[in-house]
Amino acid sequence: MLIAQELRRKNIAEYLLYMWQVEDTIRAFGCSLSRIRREYIDRFDYTDEQKEDEADWFGNLIRMMNEEGCREKGHIQINKVVLQQLEELHAQLLGSSKFPFYNSEYYKVLPYIVELRNHGANKEENEIETCFNSLYGVMMLRLQKKDISLETQHAVKEISTFIGMLNDYYLKDKQEPLEFE
Repeated sequence: MLIAQELRRKNIAEYLLYMWQVEDTIRAFGCSLSRIRREYIDRFDYTDEQKEDEADWFGNLIRMMNEEGCREKGHIQINKVVLQQLEELHAQLLGSSKFPFYNSEYYKVLPYIVELRNHGANKEENEIETCFNSLYGVMMLRLQKKDISLETQHAVKEISTFIGMLNDYYLKDKQEPLEFE
């Protein structure tokens, strides 16, 4: 919860990737709050109050995952909303002539997105979701200390730059709404 709050304020892209990891962490513990308390939360150097706050937060996420049918896979609504906000901002940025650098970066990354979508299981997902799925997948491979091809490393570097640019516009838009025309 503490990490999520900080990331949501400073970097919405990292927040979303973090929240996807939290969903997977919950699944890894069988959606059991008692296991998460005992085997996960207790490992952190938190005060008792912080541990209780974390447990409450995880408990709420578990409830949402159960209610929304995400125990096995998928994302809870709060994460889908963030992704949808980023998708909408992406469409607005592309539709405006005021953001040529964003458009340029998008067209630089588009071949990677097309290739990823052609190899992915869900060809219907939108481009921003494809980007996040690739970033998350590589993040998981790195955590597992698995090899990542040079081609994939290059693609992820470009996608990271693009998503970073989208993140920056998201934060600017939250501070003072962007004018699209």
